[in-house]
Amino acid sequence: MDTNELKFLLKLLGFPNYRAGLSAFSSFKGRDKVCRELGDRELVDYSREIATVKILPAGQALLELEPGQLPITDKEIKVLEKISKSTGKIEPSKITSLKAAERDTILKTLSERGLINVEEKLQRNKAEVWLTERGIEFLRDDYNPVGKANISLDLLNNYLRFLRKTLRIKSEPVSPIPLINVESSVEKMDNITDEEILQIIEKLDKELGTDNYLPIFHLRQKLQPPLSRDELDQALNRLYKNDFIELRTLVHAQDYTEEQVNAGIVQRSGSPLFFIKLIKN
Repeated sequence: MDTNELKFLLKLLGFPNYRAGLSAFSSFKGRDKVCRELGDRELVDYSREIATVKILPAGQALLELEPGQLPITDKEIKVLEKISKSTGKIEPSKITSLKAAERDTILKTLSERGLINVEEKLQRNKAEVWLTERGIEFLRDDYNPVGKANISLDLLNNYLRFLRKTLRIKSEPVSPIPLINVESSVEKMDNITDEEILQIIEKLDKELGTDNYLPIFHLRQKLQPPLSRDELDQALNRLYKNDFIELRTLVHAQDYTEEQVNAGIVQRSGSPLFFIKLIKN
């Protein structure tokens, strides 16, 4: 994360509910680009509008039906016909027969039905930006600043107030889980035992369909907090040393976001330990 992106997030922390009009960031160089890139990493989200639309084969096939067989309204038919006359993408502004609000509602409906493809962009007027749950987790649990940066004390104050607020909120207790046969020397941390961590790994693997190859970031989202990153790393290392799990490195980092990759266990050399594999006896 570069300094400009960090400053953008820290400034956002100073607004109620971590939400603000994008105009509040007018002093940021490349503001829209920063907003979009943070959005691509799911750290923020923002107001969007339809940029272009294009008819899909299903929409084209629907227009070839007899008029009485069309399962959409007359207005939707007219919009679909307008889009079909273009050989490629068309901007919504080219559809002039309807008011903008009604037009956009119809375009959304046609998209949900799989009749057209819709591309969205950052809203041009009165756009808002807000911190996502993933952004909160990243700033609270995973962000590790390195190097030097010129950060104002006001932005630092925003971050400190954010940490004090979020760390005061207690997470929901982990539901009771039947214990499995693990050695009695297992340690406890904040009432979560290593046995329970094994059960949670198994449960997440089944729920997410990761085929006994669970990425560590899923476990961090579940257990941090109440556990800290270091406590969870220690628990996984114990389970590894006691032959309850295997920890595998990440090969194709391009398949995951930067934050997901950073959730792995760092090694002194080589790729991070990223996948958890249960050893089933």
